[in-house]
Amino acid sequence: MKKIEALIRHFKLEDVKEALTKLGTKGMTITEVRGFGRQRGHTELYRGTEYTVDFVPKIKLEIVVPDSEAEAVVGAVIQAARTGQVGDGKVFVSDLSDAIRIRTGEVGEGAI
Repeated sequence: MKKIEALIRHFKLEDVKEALTKLGTKGMTITEVRGFGRQRGHTELYRGTEYTVDFVPKIKLEIVVPDSEAEAVVGAVIQAARTGQVGDGKVFVSDLSDAIRIRTGEVGEGAI
């Protein structure tokens, strides 16, 4: 199994969700997060005063899939989230040793 974590722009969430639904992805978890990468935040003007926003708001998606589906899911996320601008985000893929469904006790791929 693979755990796919993607950091994307807020306004791309619906596009990514739609792409994953078309693939048949059974579930995902999203979290609103803040951070920065190469873009290092940005400056904004508020009531005539300029200030720096160090941490940019993003959406973090977490998706667990069987190994056989990982490449397609990553490709769908990248294609749906890309704008071509700095700050589009990142995708991280890691091996997942186990998963357990609390309700039934199912283990492994049966739990996802």
